[in-house]
Parts: sequence; C-alpha cells; structure tokens
Amino acid sequence: MSPRTRNAAVVLVTVLLSLMPAWLNAGDSHVARVSNVTARRDTGGGVLDAHDGCLHKFGDRYYLYGTAYGKTDGFGTANRYRCYSSPDLMAWKLEGDLLENPPVGVYYRPYVVYNAQTRKYVLWYNWYPTLWNGQLGVAVSDAPQGPFVIHNANVRVSQPSPGDLGLFADTDGAGYVIYTSIAKNHAISIEKLSEDYLASTQENSGVLGTNCEAPVLFKRQGIYYALFDNCCCFCPQGSGVRIYTASKPLGPYTGKEPLNINRDAKGVPIIRAQQTHVAQIPTASGMAYIWMGDRWQSTPDKIKGHDFQYWARLEFTQDGGIIPMKQVDDWQIELTK
Repeated sequence: MSPRTRNAAVVLVTVLLSLMPAWLNAGDSHVARVSNVTARRDTGGGVLDAHDGCLHKFGDRYYLYGTAYGKTDGFGTANRYRCYSSPDLMAWKLEGDLLENPPVGVYYRPYVVYNAQTRKYVLWYNWYPTLWNGQLGVAVSDAPQGPFVIHNANVRVSQPSPGDLGLFADTDGAGYVIYTSIAKNHAISIEKLSEDYLASTQENSGVLGTNCEAPVLFKRQGIYYALFDNCCCFCPQGSGVRIYTASKPLGPYTGKEPLNINRDAKGVPIIRAQQTHVAQIPTASGMAYIWMGDRWQSTPDKIKGHDFQYWARLEFTQDGGIIPMKQVDDWQIELTK
C-alpha cells in the first residue's frame, strides 16, 4: 500500500469512527406519522375498530385497547373489547378479543394498566347487564394482549351506578379509577384501588363535576390532571375538555386556566371528538402526552366501527397549564425504542 493510499484509508476509518455513535443512535428512534383524516388499518387491511379505550407502551410494542362496534348502533350486546399491537404506531396487528367468556351485556370503555407488584395486566371496564344499570368489572391477564379472565364483574365502589371511567397507575405503584355515577347526575369522582388493582378501597375524592362523561386522569411533573366535560353519548359535534389539577391524586382539584381546551370563544368544540384517553409515549425529546378522542359519525361509509379516532399531542405551559387544542390533520412523532 502506498503512503497516499494508506493516508486515505486512515482518513476514511477516522470519519467512520466519528459517525459510529450517530449510526447507533439512529436505531434507537424512528418517526411515526399520525393521520387524523384517514382510517388506521391493521396488517390484514381491516379498519381499526377500537373505540373509547386507551393506548399504552408495554415492552417494545404499543397496545391499543377499545370497544369494537362493527356495524351496530353501539347500544346492543354485540359490542366486544379488542386489542391491536404495533411496533411503531403505524403497522397494527389485530390481537383479537380481550375478554374471555364475558356474560351477556352492553360493554364500553376498556382500560388496561400493568401492576408491577403482581406482574399482572389489569383490565377495568364499564358494562350494563341491562341499559343503564351500570357496573364496573375487573379482569386480569399475564400478557398485555390478553385474554383477560374476569376477576369480578361487579366491583364495589363508593358511588352508585358507575358509568364511564378512566384508569391510572401512579409512579409510586398506587392505582386509581376516575368514573361517573349515573345515579348522581353523572357525577365525576376519583377512587383509590387496592394494591393489586382488583378492588376499590372506596377512598374517594368527592365530586369534581356533574353531567359529565369520558373522564381521564394522569400525572405530569408532579401535577395530577383530571380531564372531562359534558355528556356527549356518541354525539357527532364532540365535547369539550375541562382541566382540573391537584398536587395529590385524590385532590382537592381546582380549575386550571384555560379551563376548557377544546371549546372556542363561542363554546363550540374545536376538535369534533369525545375524549377517551391521554397516552404517555416516550419520545426522543421526552415524554409525550397524546390526547385521544373518538369522532362519532365521522366515517364516510356510516359504519360505527369505522369512525375515526383523533390523536393530538398536548402542549403544556410553564405553570402546568395546557394550551388549547388546534385542528391538525397530520403530524409526526419521533419515538424511542
């Protein structure tokens, strides 16, 4: 090898070594493209039929849980809980039905969390043996995709006739359910769960609001957020998103300005969707908080199971407020492995 060739080889090796960290890091993240105007489909070509549920990352996959409505009006006993999984929020695999051998009834709003102490995945859900005789059920599984076996189909909580709910696992391992009481004018409250998440301690926050549905509870930077708004059962116009915050999971909660991030100056919903969940997704720039809402009666083919679901990244102010929502058709998120 001539001196000139040798020098060129040394330069090339030096350049490659300097780029190696970038190559390694490139494999640690990827960009996902999110569309709010086209139907999400599974790897078999079917439209994702998973509504009024939640999205979580367990291990190296994302799991979307929801109610499958198919061609029904949503008020019958044909509703089923369904799970899809994805490595990148774009390619979705249909995992199948979640709940094993459910009794006949009308089912809504499945929410799953992982209990690190028991190493079980826990599903809480709202169902009605007859409309509107509300009950909360709980089921468990060894795997995030299920099947989930019913532990208790009628969990005792402190408020009567429970309806819509949300589920939250805190960083200290404690679990909480936020839910409505149909019998008390759809009053929203929060309740602490047992250590295994299979029951309620009935330690309750007290009423946060009335005539409300679709509650969500999450925490960011030490602040607890309770989000909900007026009843909007399968409504096409969508609902608002009121913001209440507290320093403790059971409160007391106070309104946070702007009090409603999904209503304009005239009180009209900005995003014509009803809230279902706020997903916490790790990204290259930190944790992202993804608001999810169902756009009822939105699909051109009029099939309820094909209704679109709107996903939006929440933006926060320095004092913990949330910036009002904007209509965004398509956006990107850089995910970490």
